[in-house]
Amino acid sequence: MSTYLIGLTGNIATGKSTVAKMLEDLGATVIDADALVHELQRRGTPVYEAIVAAFGPGILDRAGEIDRKALGAIVFADSAQLRTLENILHPAVLIESRQRIAAAPTPMVVYEAIKLIEAGRADLCDALWVVTARPEVQLQRLMRDRHLSTADARQRVEAQPPQSEKIKRATVVIDNSGSLAETRQQVTTAFQAIEHRL
Repeated sequence: MSTYLIGLTGNIATGKSTVAKMLEDLGATVIDADALVHELQRRGTPVYEAIVAAFGPGILDRAGEIDRKALGAIVFADSAQLRTLENILHPAVLIESRQRIAAAPTPMVVYEAIKLIEAGRADLCDALWVVTARPEVQLQRLMRDRHLSTADARQRVEAQPPQSEKIKRATVVIDNSGSLAETRQQVTTAFQAIEHRL
């Protein structure tokens, strides 16, 4: 069985996970890069050991697990530290994701990652789907779902590369600014177009 790999990306609060769930409902296997990172940095794994060796025991919570907020505070304040973390994580995520793609039980596989293009993974995909949303919609979602202040929400949105850069590379663009029904219609149409070609 040959695999058709959809790379799914988009900026913060555009609704990548919503689109991934819709694709899963249509019969695709979804591999979430962020969930892989969670698994790979659990206590006792080689990635965990490497991160603790690089950043020290101050990033651990009471249970001895990596406190993502504490680690985030370090790496988002210092680009050199962020590179150190990415150099530990990216190779491990790449190996694990390749294994999961190879073992997928369906011909259509979705690889969801916020840094898909930046990490050079887009070139490995048969199609690149970019989920977009208007900036005011992103802000509303961040404030509602993550309980951020307006200033914090705006900082998160503005810290990311412009959506237009991702759109330039896209095979499919899903505008998730409107209702779920509107988004589902776009996803279904694009998915069925691929199914007809396979």
